[in-house]
This record gives sequence, C-alpha cells and structure tokens, in this order.
Amino acid sequence: MVLQYPTLMFGASVPFLLILIQVSSCTLKVTGYIGQDVTLPCTYDAQANGILSFCWGHGKLTQFKCNNMILSSYYGDVTFRESPRYQLLSQVTQGNVSLTILNAQRGDAGNYGCRVEFPGWFNDHKINIHLIMEEEILISDEMNATGSTSEEIFGVLLNNSNIGRIAAIFLLTIILILIITGRKVLARRTTAPQQFSIFTVENIYNTIPVDK
Repeated sequence: MVLQYPTLMFGASVPFLLILIQVSSCTLKVTGYIGQDVTLPCTYDAQANGILSFCWGHGKLTQFKCNNMILSSYYGDVTFRESPRYQLLSQVTQGNVSLTILNAQRGDAGNYGCRVEFPGWFNDHKINIHLIMEEEILISDEMNATGSTSEEIFGVLLNNSNIGRIAAIFLLTIILILIITGRKVLARRTTAPQQFSIFTVENIYNTIPVDK
C-alpha cells in the first residue's frame, strides 16, 4: 500500500496539471483582406509583470513552445524574425505584442499562436488565432466614385435651379412693376377728360353774355 500511494497521487495530479496548463489560453478568429495589413492581437499586463519574452508561431501552440516559430523576442529584443513582413507595430513595452503581417496574402491564412513566457511552471499566457483571408472589397471604392460623380451632378443641378429661381423672381418683380405702373397710367387717363370737360363748361358759362 505504501508503494502504490505515490502512484495514485501522481495519477490524480495529472488532470489537475492539464487544467493549469489550459487556464491561460484562448482562441480568437481574425479576418484579413488580401493585399492589406492584418494584425493578430496578443497582450498582457506589462505594468504588473514587466517586459517578458514571447514568441509567435504559425500553427497551434504546443504545451511548451511556439510551433513553426516565425518571431521571437527576449525581454523586449527581437531575436528571430522569419520574414520582414512580420512586424511588431504596437507598444511592446506596454504589453502589446500583437503581430502585424504586412501585405497579407491568401497563403497567410491558418492558425497562429502567441506565447508570453511568465515566470514559474505552466504560467505562460497563450493565445491561438485562426486567420481567415478574403478578397479585398472594391465595392466601397466604386460607391465612392459614383457618389462623387452624383455630388458633382447634384451641385450643377442645384446651381441651375438657383439661377432659375432668381430669374423667376426677377421676372415677377418686373411684371408687378409693370402692372402697378399700368394702373397708374390708366387712372390718370380716366381722370384727365373729366377735369377738362368741367373746365370747358365753366369757360362756356363765363363767355356767355348776360342780358341786363
């Protein structure tokens, strides 16, 4: 019984160790577009833990290393880079060790893994990422081109309508002025003969001799 006790304890501890190994890991899905840069996120708390070593691999992470390593850093200094397309464009000293793939292509699709090496056993921070590459969407560019043309046409139409409105207002103003002026002229013509006739009658009465 004494000899079997450690064996039983070791057998019971294996699942516990596997749980510890898988605690600090997660899987993310990222979509990139062919011909554009794509960033695979990976961060940790650098203020609490300081600058740590990390690595990136093309493939799912194993228990103790990065599979098919494409980039590694030793306490802030890059020690290995498989291609210049793999860049660290974020603030590494602040704990942002995200990997940026420049000019990503269809062949870049697949699984990636980021491992940040924390002190102690089974403390590494692990992130598995599945990268999906799609064709670049060009509809937005066509819509922008069509939109700019429509805006130009709309601007021209808007200017023409403004000119038409101004011309219509100008013509209406002239018509109103002519109507008012015409009424005044007609009013003068209608009143002038009456005054003349009255004046004539008065003159006739003044010229008729009166018999005494």
